[in-house]
Amino acid sequence: MKGETFNTGKLSNNGKLMVIDFWATWCKPCVEELNAINENYAAWQKETGVKVVAISVDDARTMTRVAPFVSGRGWLYESYIDPNGDFQRALDVNMPPHTFLVNGKGEVVWQHVGYAPGNEDELYEMIKKVAKNDSVPASK
Repeated sequence: MKGETFNTGKLSNNGKLMVIDFWATWCKPCVEELNAINENYAAWQKETGVKVVAISVDDARTMTRVAPFVSGRGWLYESYIDPNGDFQRALDVNMPPHTFLVNGKGEVVWQHVGYAPGNEDELYEMIKKVAKNDSVPASK
């Protein structure tokens, strides 16, 4: 968000799992999801070591809104902007919110598109399973 280029291949959590969440400032369900996750994030981190990375898909017209938007909500996530859509294309993201759960080896093990209240509970269940090396059901 500082205008620097970042290599997404360097996203890591020291062998622990990550949630990569694609969102946009203009996407109400995205904001609801990230707010809901934020309410539980400290507890999730303490229990599982998970790290959340928020990737904004705002384009050149709206990307200047992202940093103040994130700051104003007090989200503690690592946050990046993908204004050209390169990362979202690489992960076949068509519509935000699109949430990926990545294991400690960097493999996507679960994903979910869209958001409805309570989806954060399902995400947390998947996080706990992956943290314990249990298998997770097919992605939605």
